[in-house]
Amino acid sequence: MNKRKIIAVSGSNGNDRNLDERILEKAERTGFLIAERGGILVCGGLGGVMEASARGAKKAGGITVGILPWKKEAANPYIDIPLATNLGFYRNTLIANCADCMIAICGRWGTLNEISMSVSINKPTVVITGTAGVSDILSGKDLLRKMRKKPLFVKTPEEAVEAAFSF
Repeated sequence: MNKRKIIAVSGSNGNDRNLDERILEKAERTGFLIAERGGILVCGGLGGVMEASARGAKKAGGITVGILPWKKEAANPYIDIPLATNLGFYRNTLIANCADCMIAICGRWGTLNEISMSVSINKPTVVITGTAGVSDILSGKDLLRKMRKKPLFVKTPEEAVEAAFSF
């Protein structure tokens, strides 16, 4: 039986000043490519990168799951399956654990938390650089130099999704 890959997209909520149209377009393209390859997109279900990636997945006819910090009514309009957790940021554990791979775009503390969790539990983790926030901070040469386990750094949504499906 051929199982569908579950790919998590982690990134900034809509109120992050780092977000601009270029970054949101990369997030949307990432979601589109995931769905185009038959993957199921899981995210935190809110705005910003999460909404843009879910919108892209829907444009490609994909399935989207939002693991929400509180109530399911907070889900962005592109989420098919809103899962209310009432866990706040602790829901990041669910996002990292349920996915076959995580892709990070831009981000702040919550995204850093998801990246760290994903790497710690040996999940393939891909960070799209050039998208500001923690994605660019982590890609600094010296920051992770001595770490044995680290994410894969790529430059484009195409590279990220190709890596996610090749793990």
